[in-house]
Amino acid sequence: MTGIQKGAIGTLLTGGLLGIVLVAVVFGGEAALSTEEFCTSCHSMTYTQKELRESTHYGALGVNPSCKDCHIPQGFKNFHLAVYSHAVDGARELYLELINDYSTLEKFNERRLIMAHDARMNLKKWDSITCRDCHKNPNPPGADAQEAHKKLKTEGATCIDCHQNLVHEEVAKTDLNASLAAGKMVLQKEEDSGADEEGEDEDEDAASEVEAEAQGDEDDEDEE
Repeated sequence: MTGIQKGAIGTLLTGGLLGIVLVAVVFGGEAALSTEEFCTSCHSMTYTQKELRESTHYGALGVNPSCKDCHIPQGFKNFHLAVYSHAVDGARELYLELINDYSTLEKFNERRLIMAHDARMNLKKWDSITCRDCHKNPNPPGADAQEAHKKLKTEGATCIDCHQNLVHEEVAKTDLNASLAAGKMVLQKEEDSGADEEGEDEDEDAASEVEAEAQGDEDDEDEE
């Protein structure tokens, strides 16, 4: 065996070993970053953890979901989405954790709608894949519910379009299709046409303030 051949074999073995180590680090790191302990290591997430454990989702049918079960796509075929979520969304949320004051629940609630909308948009882009991991082929009772579920096939709807505010503290519902088209958060229109104009004006003002703050966050991130 020539020196060149020995060198080639050594290079292949070294590359293979480094590849195995890299895969172990990536998969192990993703698993570590997906634990509830890691998620709640930020003080602000202890608020949402408490809400999860008090929700109807927790303990239903003997299952206790954690943060990753809803917010991180699971399985090998979705691994790229999980890594992207950790790298992009995680970095953004860490930055926002540092520049915002979440020391009290009241201060956290000031940005709750923005964070809820971001989570909803992720689910929309993923076709609610984390919902579907548990809720396979749902067949809800009742004619209205079954009619609504037809939109999954006829209108390209996904679970999160309708099922919002199931686990965490309730905030205004957002129109995800309109938000995608507009490139910013758009609130769902109230179905009750009898609402008084003053109430509608207040809702619009609140929505404008939230949208302005969300745009400000995006501008801050762009500057970084």
